[in-house]
Order: sequence, then structure tokens, then C-alpha cells
Amino acid sequence: MRATDVLRIYGESVKRHLLAVTLVLIGVLAGSVITVVAPLYYKDFFDVLAQNGDIGERIEILRRIILAILALGFVSFIGWRTASFGMQHLASRVVANLRERAFAHLIHHSQRFFTSTFTGTLVQRVNRFANGYDRIADRVVYDIIPIIVQVVGVIWILASIQPVMAVIIVLWTALFLAANYSFARWKLKYDIAGTAQDSKTTGTLADIITNQSAVEAHGSHAFEQSRYGAQVATQMHMTRFRWNLAQSFDSIQALLIVVVEFAVFYVGVGLWAKGEFSIGTFVLVQAYIIRLSDRLWSFSRLIRDVYDSFADAKEMVEIMQAPHEVSNMPDAQTIAHVKGDIRFDHVSFSYNAQTIIDNFTTTIKAGERIALVGPSGAGKSTVVKLLFRFYDPTKGDLLIDGCSIRELSLNSLRQTLSLVPQDPALFHRSLMENIRYGKPEASDEEVLYAARLAHCDEFIDVLPAKYETLVGERGIKLSGGERQRVALARAFLRNAPIIVLDEATSSLDSESERYIQQALGELMKERTTLVIAHRLSTIRSMDRIIVMNKGRIIEDGSHDELLKKKGLYTKLWGLQQGGFIPSAINQ
Repeated sequence: MRATDVLRIYGESVKRHLLAVTLVLIGVLAGSVITVVAPLYYKDFFDVLAQNGDIGERIEILRRIILAILALGFVSFIGWRTASFGMQHLASRVVANLRERAFAHLIHHSQRFFTSTFTGTLVQRVNRFANGYDRIADRVVYDIIPIIVQVVGVIWILASIQPVMAVIIVLWTALFLAANYSFARWKLKYDIAGTAQDSKTTGTLADIITNQSAVEAHGSHAFEQSRYGAQVATQMHMTRFRWNLAQSFDSIQALLIVVVEFAVFYVGVGLWAKGEFSIGTFVLVQAYIIRLSDRLWSFSRLIRDVYDSFADAKEMVEIMQAPHEVSNMPDAQTIAHVKGDIRFDHVSFSYNAQTIIDNFTTTIKAGERIALVGPSGAGKSTVVKLLFRFYDPTKGDLLIDGCSIRELSLNSLRQTLSLVPQDPALFHRSLMENIRYGKPEASDEEVLYAARLAHCDEFIDVLPAKYETLVGERGIKLSGGERQRVALARAFLRNAPIIVLDEATSSLDSESERYIQQALGELMKERTTLVIAHRLSTIRSMDRIIVMNKGRIIEDGSHDELLKKKGLYTKLWGLQQGGFIPSAINQ
């Protein structure tokens, strides 16, 4: 990833606001040019003071010079204010657009991407990416452009007045800039390492906070404090090292300024003695040195800040340049009327070089109710993920109504499916918003009806804010059973032709489960249904039960048919009837 990649993405957002960019450039150029021109009037002012002649005439000249300086100051003020207001207008809109673009690309990455990346790190990368533009834009407008204008203007003016001084300034400026650039390039590797460590520290903190209940339950406070403290200590040492490098280089810069001051005065005295250097020229050169010193001193921090900003943006740009693992085909189709036929055609899937699904082949007819059972790790949930196209199969294909799901747009595919997962993910929003997530355009009446079908009203009606109650991060304020009822309400509201229930009643008490099973019976009527269950008693009435082990189908049939086979299903049934539910059975 190159710096040009970052600039290209930033530029795509900036070019939408060309008028604001134009105003900013005009204002900055006007202010910078006046900064170079104004000292010429200081020169004239002091040259007039040093002259002999009529005092009245000289006072009149000095007053005209003062008025000219005032006029230039006013124009400079207007220029910089125009640039400042233009930058505020531009930056606020560009930063917002960059956040939206980063999120839009990020949210479409696959589950494989999100399961292998810290959530806290991703949040920080989005923020750094957008803020990186803000810092770079500020540096370009308020530092880089003024430096270029002032250096070129000062050298051109001094060359026309006193070439020797122009040579001194050119040599000093070149040395100053070269030293700053070389130092910043050399230090870049430490800046990038520091940024990476900052992401790691943030990710560690987010991981611990997210799992605070586990920390509390295991009494692991001291262990986690030590773990986080180790990351903080590493970051502290890296930061201190970088700060020490910066302070050391600042000392070199200060020395260079002392040297140029000496050179200018030493050479200037000689020229003055020859009558080639006036008092006003002394003032002019001194004013230029003061202003250039301030600008060039900032140049070292400017380079470091720009590199820091590029380092911050680099991590997010790499994500934005990475292609999505699962994406729409160029001519992706939409499917309007879904019957619900599903075909798994010799599907295999590997994850991290491990085979999870192995030659899975079956046909599910429209309206058929199918259960997937088997020991933990058999691949049941992976089958669901492949159906939703959270992942693409390594081999084989999945078809809905005879159409490969790869040929369908992701949105069209997922509109045909409704999932009630084992661990529902709720947003830190109101209960009304969480239920409506199943069908965003649904009316309040439709949401309330779906909630009643899922028996959500039984616990919502006793809450002070009722449906406007915020559920907390990931629904932490609700019990497991309440979260699953909200997920069931989403499924009722979505009313999709294909229903997937992944242990949908696992967190419900017996009474609630009885009501929900009745409601699910209504939901599954004339819909293709795929149920994952560990409690076999809940799926006895399914049309077919597919028994999986180690990613393969080893048995297929109704409850009674499978019992007659006396295979793995019979063993699972016998163990559960005996009151023991195994977590894993190897056959």
C-alpha cells in the first residue's frame, strides 16, 4: 500500500466540493503572498527613518507606508478567514463522507474477516482514517502551501535586492528541509510500529471490556490488568522512544537557526560597510529569517504529522482495497417469487485448512420441514452459514428454486431467508427498533402483532418504557429467553418463504417454549423450514431429520425411520431419553 493510494481515496471525496477547495486555495495564497510582501514595507519604513532630509516629508512617506501595511493586513485577514471558514465547511463534509465510505466497504466484508479481527481495532481504524484526512488537509493548507509560497517569494525578492543573502537563505533552507525530510523518512518505521501497537492496545481493551462478565465470573481481574498493562507498557516505551528522537532533532534545528543568524549578520555587516546593505535591508532579512524559521521549524513536525496520518490511514485503506470475500456477481439476479426448493449439490467447505463440510448433498422441497442434528462440531451451523452465503463453498453449489445462490444478489438471497439464531444479536436500540429490524418498512401495528406471536408482549408490557426500552449493548439488559423471543418476533415480521431456526427455543423456559412451539407451527406452515436442534424431542414431528457427523450426512429419514436404523440418531435419542445430553459423540 502506497501513500498515493491514500491520497487517491481522499481525493475522491474532496473533488465533490471544488468550490470550497477553490475558496480555500485563494484565501491561503492571498494570505501567504502578503506575508512575503509586507516586510518590503518594513524595509522602506526603516530606510526612510535612516535618511536625512525634511522631517515633514519623511513623516508623510512613513504614514503612507503604515497605511499600506494596514491595507495588506486587512487583505491578509480576509484571505485567512476565507480559508478557515472554507476548511471548516470542506473538512466536516469530507470527513463524514470518508466515514461513510469506510463503513460501507467494511460492513460488506465476510464473517471470516470479522471473526479474525478485533472489533475495537476496526472502530479505531475507521476513526483514524477519517481523522487522518483532517490532519493532512490542515497541514497542506496551513503549512505546506504557505511554506512553498514564502520560500519561493523570499528567495526571489532577496535575489533582486541582495543576491548574497538569497544564496545564504537558499543553502540554509535546503539544508533545513533535507534534514527534516531525511529524519522523518528514517523515523517512519517507528511511527508505523507505534500505530500498530496502539491498535493492539485498543483491541485488547475492547476484548476485555466486551467479555467483562467472564472476567467477573472467573475472578480474572488481576490477570486481565496484567495483560492490558503489558500492552500499555509496550506502547509507552515505543512512544517515549519516538518522543526522544523528536527532541534530539529539535536540538539540531535550533542549532541551524543560530548558524543562519550568525551568517546573515556577519555577511551583512561587511556589505553594509561597503554601502551595499541598508538598515531597511537588515530589517527585511531579519523579518524573513524569523518567519521562515517559524515555518521551517514546524516543517519537521509537519513531516512527522503527515507520516503519522498516512500510517493511521494505511490500515483502513488496506481494508478498503481488499476485495470482499463474498460479493455480488456483475450480473447478479433478483428472485421475486420464491417457492422454497433448496438443493445442496456436493457441497464441501474448508476453514483454516480444516474440512468442515464434506460432500454435503441433499434436496429440500418447497414447504418441507427439515431438522439437522448431530454432535457438536458436526457442521450444522456451517450449513446455515453457507445457505445465507456468509461463506462460499470450497466445492459444489447451493441452489434455491434451481438458481445458484452465487448468481443471486446478496440482498435478494437474504430477503428470501429468515434466521433465528441460537445467540441473537440485538442492537443498543429500542425493542421496537430491534423487532422492526426484520422488516424495516413495517408499521407499528405489524411490529406489535409479531411481538404478540412471539410472546414478547408478556415481558415488554411490564417495562416502564415498554417498546421504547433500550436493550443495551448486544441486548445485555434482556435475559437469554427474552432475546430469543425478540429474534422470533423478527422472523414473524419478516415472513420469509424459507425459515431457519438454529436452536430457536434453547433459552426459553418450558411454559414459554410451549407457546412458542405453537406459534412456530403456524410460522412454518407452507414454508420451507430448516431447524437445527440438540434437543431431539423438539423435532420429532419434522418431515425429515438429517443426521450429520464430521461434516457429512450419515443418516436421513423421519424420526421413526431413524430409530429403526439403530445408528447415531438412535444413540443420541437414547442418551437424551436417559437424561444425558452429550456435547460430542464420535462415531
